[in-house]
Amino acid sequence: GTPPLAEVPPGSTVLALGDSLTWGTGAAPEASWPTVLAAGTGWNVVNAGVPGETAAQGCARLPALIADARPALLLVMLGGNDFLRRAPAAAVERGLAECVGSARAAKLPLVLLTVPQPSLTGAAETPLFQRFGQAAGVPVVDSGLAALLRDETKRADPVHLNAEGYRELAANVRAGLVALGALRR
Repeated sequence: GTPPLAEVPPGSTVLALGDSLTWGTGAAPEASWPTVLAAGTGWNVVNAGVPGETAAQGCARLPALIADARPALLLVMLGGNDFLRRAPAAAVERGLAECVGSARAAKLPLVLLTVPQPSLTGAAETPLFQRFGQAAGVPVVDSGLAALLRDETKRADPVHLNAEGYRELAANVRAGLVALGALRR
């Protein structure tokens, strides 16, 4: 398996790259999952979410963000807009591969967070992330987003969470990072 991550101490800068789900669409700014994660970890979590971005667009921004923020850890949650636009899985993987390349060039650990693929029954988990993570040798954390989006009490609209949903998403990310060794309990 993937080697566990080094512990990222409190006070470290962590970069959260994503789209509207990272930006926090559907809730107040202080309710976004990067803000909640920062409060629970003591990290300075930079919210680099831009609503509407595809995996390729988000990952194209990563080198400049790394240079600017100098983070100790990268959290990437992209692909949702690709899925909404019915882009092929290969397009998502190409975008994510660019993120992985940027992380490797900067010698930074990168963790992928899963994004569900919309299906006829609502949000469904997609194996794309696990498959890509294994192939690329990067750890994948299950964001639990599919289950949260299926729960009407946790979402603001069919594709965005509310404050309670983002709080749970942050808890899922935190638990995944504890399991990988980036955080103490």
